[in-house]
Amino acid sequence: MAGLGLRAADERRHGDRRRHSRFGHERRRVDRRRARLRTVLLTVVTLAAPHAAKVSSALRSTRASVTVDINSFDAVEAQHAYDDLINEAAARYHLDPAMIRAVMQTESAFNAMAVSPVGAMGLMQLMPEVAAEQGADDPMDPRQNIMAGSRYLRQLLNACRGNLTLALASYNDGPGAVKKYGKVPPFKETRNYVKKIIGLLADTEH
Repeated sequence: MAGLGLRAADERRHGDRRRHSRFGHERRRVDRRRARLRTVLLTVVTLAAPHAAKVSSALRSTRASVTVDINSFDAVEAQHAYDDLINEAAARYHLDPAMIRAVMQTESAFNAMAVSPVGAMGLMQLMPEVAAEQGADDPMDPRQNIMAGSRYLRQLLNACRGNLTLALASYNDGPGAVKKYGKVPPFKETRNYVKKIIGLLADTEH
């Protein structure tokens, strides 16, 4: 029988069992697909039913809500937005808070993101090298900027023996220029800068 190409009984059982196993596996896969499809269809039908809308509406009605009262919003003027930081810096470096504020107003108009064409940054318009010398890792950060700028002002005041006019000129044009001329440098920009800050300080005294 084997010589005629017919399988022996044990071979047939082995082959039949293998085909049956494969068929059973395929059938189970088809059954699982049908079950998943049936679940999806039931879900769609359930959500489309009238009572589903009621449940959905009930759930929506139980959601937490937040009410914002616009009347509780208090706007802060730009010149006072950094008062706490200014006062902290003034106390630390023994400066008049009004002077720090006047420098800030003149330098950046209280714009913390200001960057000048030459690279001065932040509220007190620190040049990168000055910021690094004064320990400001992030000159655009208001606190770091104000602290570094105030520390620099204190150093300039000490170098100018308390002469505010020369210290301000040094802040604007650099201490080298003030040392070279021995006075406020003869540049219109620097002189207008010093004049503006002195005027702002005078206004705070009235």
